[in-house]
Amino acid sequence: MIKAVLSVLLVLVAVSSTFGKYAPKAGKRVPQTMSRGWGDQLIWAQTYEEALYWSRSRNKPLMVIFHLEDCPHSQSLKKVFSEDNEIQRSLDEDFITLNLVYETTDKHLSPDGQYVPRIIFVDPTMTVRADITGRYANRMYAYEPSDLKLLKSNMQKAKKLLKSEL
Repeated sequence: MIKAVLSVLLVLVAVSSTFGKYAPKAGKRVPQTMSRGWGDQLIWAQTYEEALYWSRSRNKPLMVIFHLEDCPHSQSLKKVFSEDNEIQRSLDEDFITLNLVYETTDKHLSPDGQYVPRIIFVDPTMTVRADITGRYANRMYAYEPSDLKLLKSNMQKAKKLLKSEL
């Protein structure tokens, strides 16, 4: 009797973990080290230059995430970000993604300072979308775990601007 209950429990755990995470249309992908935990099943650009090239050639907006591995704010945002299936699906289908633990030489990516975590959108014409901001006046591109709804809205805005302006 105990073996039967344990078997059923094991099957339930396996099934629930299968449905819990977003899986790309192309099937399960090998996790990339470039994801740094922000979305292991996504394809991440390795450099800013590569991300710009992919954005332009695939006509998709670029989302750049600046963070630090040992920053508690970055870690808490990464946790909710990577677990949100809607964000992961949208990134996989509609965006080029890059996460950086260092600053780039492009000063347009730090219009109001160099802080983390910070998320900036760049359109395929290589224009930094400084008009897509978070809710803070002193850190305009910062997001907290409670700001996921705003981040999703800004992602939609980045996609909508792409269709209406290009």
